[in-house]
Amino acid sequence: MTTAREIMTPGAECVSESESALDAARKMADLGVGALPICGNDDRLKGMLTDRDIVVKVLAEGKDPGTTRAGELAQGEAVTIGADDEAEEILRTMADHQVRRLPVIDGHRLVGIVATADVARAVSDPKAGDLIQALTAD
Repeated sequence: MTTAREIMTPGAECVSESESALDAARKMADLGVGALPICGNDDRLKGMLTDRDIVVKVLAEGKDPGTTRAGELAQGEAVTIGADDEAEEILRTMADHQVRRLPVIDGHRLVGIVATADVARAVSDPKAGDLIQALTAD
């Protein structure tokens, strides 16, 4: 069976919990991504930050993106998947938590990101369709 390690995008770039939302937005623009993992000074995953988070939680609330720290925007424990977890578990986790991107963890280290598109390429068409339906259902 296919594992997260086999389908993930390796070498995920983090935004530090101490970097500003503005720094995070610039990094997203430079990398052409809509989300970044938030990593602590201890190299542990603290959460995920999306472009939507920056718009809704910073700009729309009138906060200064230059002084609002990425770590302030992390909510609860990040939903992750183990590097050796199988595709079935990835599908289940994404659907259960309504997430489109999963940080891939090996031990406590971030080793990559699995996005919906990665899963869709790696699993059978009906299962990928079920995931897309679960993520877009109200």
